[in-house]
Amino acid sequence: MKLCIVTETYPPEVNGVAMTLHRISSELGKQGHRVCIVRPRQSSEAPNAIYADETIVNGLPLPGYDGLRFGLPCRRKLKKLWSYDTPDIIYAGTEGPLGQSAIRAAEDLNIPIVSGFHTNFHEYMRHYNLPILEKMVKGFLRKTHNRTRRTFAPSKDVITKIEAMNIKGTRLLGRGVDTECFNPVKRDLQLRQRWGITDDNSIVALFVSRLAAEKNIPLAAKAFGQIKQKHPDAACVFVGDGPERAKLEKAHPDYIFAGMQTGDDLARHYASADLFVFPSATETFGNVVTEAMASGLVTLAYDYAAPGRYIEHGTSGYLASYNDNAAFMQSLDEALTHHKQWPSIRKAARQTAETLSWEGIVAGFVKDLEEAIAE
Repeated sequence: MKLCIVTETYPPEVNGVAMTLHRISSELGKQGHRVCIVRPRQSSEAPNAIYADETIVNGLPLPGYDGLRFGLPCRRKLKKLWSYDTPDIIYAGTEGPLGQSAIRAAEDLNIPIVSGFHTNFHEYMRHYNLPILEKMVKGFLRKTHNRTRRTFAPSKDVITKIEAMNIKGTRLLGRGVDTECFNPVKRDLQLRQRWGITDDNSIVALFVSRLAAEKNIPLAAKAFGQIKQKHPDAACVFVGDGPERAKLEKAHPDYIFAGMQTGDDLARHYASADLFVFPSATETFGNVVTEAMASGLVTLAYDYAAPGRYIEHGTSGYLASYNDNAAFMQSLDEALTHHKQWPSIRKAARQTAETLSWEGIVAGFVKDLEEAIAE
């Protein structure tokens, strides 16, 4: 199969959507398919940089997110590209101007196109004090995705939500986790010492994500405060960057801000912690949760998406009723009270993560693509 993935975000950007699409692309290649990427040029890249199997288009900075860009409309360029080298099917990974251009160009050339629902943009509106726009964004997403033959979503929770928005042709495209990269063996005692932890029985609480309003950062900070109250020698670490970082650092000088980490460095940060605190209520999946589980952490999260599917409360982590702050803090209390049970919980989390293979997920994706092509 010859597949073209069109996306506003892709490595060298670091975020859940970019890394997911990169993993899917890599696994498709391993399984014998040809994949080409269309994405915007990033600010960190040279203007004349050229990459194999990647078409780079113009982009502009995304307001409020330094370092991130969105692609400008380029329907004519895509038509020329796909007229010369026609893919069997196109996957529009994002709904921005670049994704819109991909859908129009595919329609013009009569090439099958499917789409991915990777981000709950409509739910972001309330976190940026724009609730009046939520209905408008829902309408835009519905119109966009219903112009494609399939809409792939990463969890059953998301499928239920987008079907309620009257988005048709939904399919599940789950997520795997790299259990070789994210692994308890990468626990780094020197890193823990830099965080002020010299006793292996002391707690390191970790949050990994973009530091942005939609990630429910205030509740993460509140949870860290409760951990420090019960365990004064604990270290509380934020890994990630974003628009909320400066304000957060100023308000909480006693917390550690490790900045954005990638690859093996990120894996070491995970494995060197003990408790993963993740109160976001806007995820479509939550890759960081399965990465934390693969790293052998005790994870506390809301009961939906990846946590709801893979965490058994009290056995492989801790769950709280969806978007209920009081329940989240109560589950944190329960986790801290049962600190002695953490070794068995960490082991169970790792065992669960070891069942999440990208190979099987992508093989199922290919079958769905073949069906869409055949329509």
